[in-house]
Amino acid sequence: MRSLRWRLLAAVSVAVLLLWLLTAWFSYTKAQHEAEELMDGSLAQTGRLLLAITQHNDDDLGKLASRLATVRGAADNVYEPPLEFQLGLGDGTILARSIGAPVLPVLGVPGYSDILRKDGSWRVLNVVSGDGRHRVQVSQSIGLRDRAALEVAGQTVLPLAIITPVLLLLIYVSVVKALDPLNRLARDVAARSADNLAALSREDVPNEVGPLVAAINRLLLRVARALDNERRFTADAAHELRTPLAAIKVQTQVARLSRDRAQTARALGQIECGVDRATRLVEQLLRLARLDPLNVLPDPQPLDLLSLTEGTLANVLAANPALTQTVRHELPPRAPRVYGDADLLGIALRNLIDNALRYTPAGSSIVIRVEDEEGGRVCLCVRDDGPGVPDELITRLGERFVRGRDTLAEGSGLGLAIVSRIMQLHGGRFSARNLATGGFAACLCGLVRAEPV
Repeated sequence: MRSLRWRLLAAVSVAVLLLWLLTAWFSYTKAQHEAEELMDGSLAQTGRLLLAITQHNDDDLGKLASRLATVRGAADNVYEPPLEFQLGLGDGTILARSIGAPVLPVLGVPGYSDILRKDGSWRVLNVVSGDGRHRVQVSQSIGLRDRAALEVAGQTVLPLAIITPVLLLLIYVSVVKALDPLNRLARDVAARSADNLAALSREDVPNEVGPLVAAINRLLLRVARALDNERRFTADAAHELRTPLAAIKVQTQVARLSRDRAQTARALGQIECGVDRATRLVEQLLRLARLDPLNVLPDPQPLDLLSLTEGTLANVLAANPALTQTVRHELPPRAPRVYGDADLLGIALRNLIDNALRYTPAGSSIVIRVEDEEGGRVCLCVRDDGPGVPDELITRLGERFVRGRDTLAEGSGLGLAIVSRIMQLHGGRFSARNLATGGFAACLCGLVRAEPV
C-alpha cells in the first residue's frame, strides 16, 4: 500500500475498530453483570415481601398462591421473567407454592444458590424469618435470566455498532481534508514548466510538511544554480573555443593563398599553436566534466608530498626544456604524508606550476613549499616573484574562465577552476594571495595529514 491516504485510513480505522471491540466487550460484560445484580435484587425484595406476608397470614396462605399467580410475569417478556416461590415452615413443611416453582426442599441454606438440572436450571434465594418458624424460597429460571441479561447487554452495545460506520466516514473525511495541502502542493509542482525553478510557496503548508517544502526549495535552488553554471560554462566554452578556431581558419586561408614559403610556414606554425590551444582547452573541459559529478573522493590513500612534488616537478621540466624561469622545491626530506588522490593532486600542483610559468617573466624564481595550517592540516604552496594579481581579482580566482593576470598570455581560465574543484573533493580549498615581499602564492590548503604531528 503506497498511498499515504490509505495508509492513514487503514491505521486509524484498525485502531478505532480495535478500540470499539474492546469497549463493546467491556460494556457487554458490565451490562450483563448489572442485569444479573438487578434480578438478584428483585429476588431479594420478593423473598422479603413474601416472608412478611407469611409471618402474619398463616390462615390465608392457601389462597395466596392463586392470587399471586394472577400477577406473575410473562415468560415471553425478557424484562419480566416470572418468579416462582415456595412458602414453608421451619420444619420443612410447604404451606404454599407457585405453579411453576421447582420441586426443592425449603430447608435449603439461606442465601443465593444456583441449581443446575437437566430439565431446567434455577437461581434460588432462601430466606428465613428471624424466629426460624417460616421460610421462603424464591427462584427464577436461569435460562430466562440469561435471556434478559443478554438483551440488556445487547441494547447497551447496539448504539456503538450503529455509530461505527458514521465514525469511519468521519475518519475518511478528516484524513482527506488533512491531506489537502499535500494535494495542492503536488498540483503546484505538476503544473510547473521545466524552466520554472522558483521556490514553492509555504503559505498554508502544515508544520509537518514544512521541512519537505524547505528541502524541495533548497533542491530547486541548487538545480537553478547548476543550470546557470551550465549555461554560463557552455557559453564561455563556446566563446573560448571560437578564438583558436577562428585563428586556425584565418591561418589556413593564409597558408592556402600565400605563394611565399616563409609566410606559409609561419601560417602553418600558427595553425599548430591554435590546434594545441584548442586541444588543451577541450582536455580541461573534459577533466572538469569528469570531476563535477563527484561528491567525495572514491578512495583517498596516504601519499607522500615529497614524492608527489618531485614527480610533478620532473614532468614539468621534461615538458618545458627551454624554461627561462627557475623552478625548485624546498620540501624537507620528511615532508608530511596526507590523505588524497595522487593523480588529482598531481594535476592540481602541475596547474599551479604551469600558471606560475605562464605569468612570470624570464628569470623569475618559482618555489614549492609546504606550510602548516591550524588544525594539523597542511598547505602545498607554489610561490613566485612575479607581478602578482590585482587584489580585486584574487577572490575570483578559481572561477571558470576567470584569468587574473596578463590576459594576453596563453591560457583558458580553467586551470585554477580544476584546482579548486580538486581541493573541494579533498575537503580543502584553493587559496591565493599576493606576497608582502612581492610575488604571488597559490596554495593547495586543508590537506589532511595521514599521520599525527
